[in-house]
This record gives sequence, structure tokens and C-alpha cells, in this order.
Amino acid sequence: MALEATNSSVSSASNQPLEGLATQEKWLNAPNIITISRLVLSVVLFALISLWQGDTCGIASAILFAIATLTDALDGYLARKYKLITQLGRILDPFADKIIVLGTFIFLLERRPESGVNAAMIVMILAREMLVTGLRSFLEQHGKDFSASWIGKVKMVLQSVALVFSLLSLSPGFRAEWFLLTRDVLLWSAVGITMYSGWIYLQRALQLVRR
Repeated sequence: MALEATNSSVSSASNQPLEGLATQEKWLNAPNIITISRLVLSVVLFALISLWQGDTCGIASAILFAIATLTDALDGYLARKYKLITQLGRILDPFADKIIVLGTFIFLLERRPESGVNAAMIVMILAREMLVTGLRSFLEQHGKDFSASWIGKVKMVLQSVALVFSLLSLSPGFRAEWFLLTRDVLLWSAVGITMYSGWIYLQRALQLVRR
């Protein structure tokens, strides 16, 4: 009996490092690596917007931004399909989204008036993000489900389309009157849907608190 107990203890002890290693490997899965790559791409994009003054700056920036935003759909798809959702991914994914969208808006402010972005747009979008992030943090600490809804996804898509048009307008070939008008409509529509989504999330948070 003592020998069996000893063997059991040794076996348990030897399994602990393996279990720890397996847990660490789960953090470094494909969706999380893609999310981290989106953060790296955002840094490259910001440098491109800020430093490149050439005629093709807008085209190159728009392509890079489009690639970065497409990785958002890819990492989410892989995480759900292969059940690779981790706590790190739940934190990194929205963080990377906010960095690339808000960061692009801020760096495009430096390229005003070519970009069509102004400070009021950034303030309203930033205020919404801070509100929703604060509500999510508070409610999830109290065990409430405050995951993203369809309006949040619509907001992200419209912001991305508007930013692609804004980035393209940095190049002289995309400054036709109709193109700039479309860009401005998209930018303000993105701001409008962003504020509306903030209102929807606020109502949802109040309902959860009352329950």
C-alpha cells in the first residue's frame, strides 16, 4: 500500500509540469497568434500614415488596414470552429480592434484635411468605447453576460469601410468630388452608428442591473 501511494504521488508530481505546459500551449493557439499579428500590423500602418507622403500612401495604407481588419474575422472564426477560445483571446481581440480603429482615426487626424477626419469624430467614438468597456467590466465582474451584439459588429464594419475610404483619399487619384462626398457620408454614418450602438449597450446594461 505504501509503495502504491508513493508511486501515485510520483505520478501525480510528474504530471503537473505536463499539465502546466499544456495550459501554456493553449494560450499560443492560431487565433491568438493572428490577433497579435493584427497589433503588429497596426504599428506598421500607423508609421505608414504618419511618415509616408508619397502618391501611393493612401492605397498602401488602405490595403494594409483591410488585411488587418480581415484578420479579425479570421481569428474569431478559427476560435469558434476549433473551440480555441481562451481568456487571453477574449482580452486581446477587442483590444486589438480598438487599437487599430482608434489609432487609425487619430493618425488620420494628422493628415487633415486630406483624410476628412476631424477631432469631433474621434471624441465621440472614444467616448462610446470608454463607456461600453466600463459597463462590460462592471457587469462581468458581477457575473452578467455582456458580450458583443449585432449592433457592435455593424459598427465595426461601417467604421472599417469608412476608414478605407479615408485612407484612399490620401492619394491624389482618389480625390474626385463624388469620392470625397462618399467618404464624408461614410465617416459621419460610422460616427452615428457608433453613438447609437453605445445607447443600445447602455440600455442593455441598465436592464441587466435591474434584474
